[in-house]
Amino acid sequence: MADNEHVGAAAAEAEAVELSYVQYEGAQEEKYLPSIRQLIGKDLSEPYSIYVYRYFLYQWGDLCFMTLDKDSNLIGVIISKLEPHRSGTYRGYIAMLAVQESFRGKGIASKLVSMAIDAMAARDADEVVLETEITNTASLKLYERLGFLRSKKLHRYYLNGNAAYRLILYLKEGTALKRPDGAHMHDMGFGVPDMQRVDEASMIP
Repeated sequence: MADNEHVGAAAAEAEAVELSYVQYEGAQEEKYLPSIRQLIGKDLSEPYSIYVYRYFLYQWGDLCFMTLDKDSNLIGVIISKLEPHRSGTYRGYIAMLAVQESFRGKGIASKLVSMAIDAMAARDADEVVLETEITNTASLKLYERLGFLRSKKLHRYYLNGNAAYRLILYLKEGTALKRPDGAHMHDMGFGVPDMQRVDEASMIP
């Protein structure tokens, strides 16, 4: 039994080694954009046209990363952007994240998110935000482990009628305090009595 477990662990380690993480490049569109659309379309709540993908990939390809297997097949992808926000901050945004179901639970999503965060931090981002369905506990726990906090609940945010939580990660000390008009007070939970860590039981509607 122990030998079988050792073989299984070795196989899993070998499989992980064979995965590669690469930055998206515009020259790869013909090869990877159809796979990106298919992968994300299976897992996310909202259907996106090809123009939405191109909007992100053309402008912020350096903030988008892919996980590939040894045959260069797409296993996972994260798509992000970075822009000045009306709050006065330089805000990163994680728009899409998906991993093939058979490869989940191997840390791929965490790696992709960390790469995107690092890339945005290198470009002087103050914060990173995203939205995820309130029923997606796996996603909520993933982002909480990486330091994200719940900012607010968005009712009927998705086309399917489901609500979302907006999550935020502050990359610089004091970022929340410099946001105007009390925006940081909302994000930090002042006046929002249910503001807690994203995986706590009290968040279940």
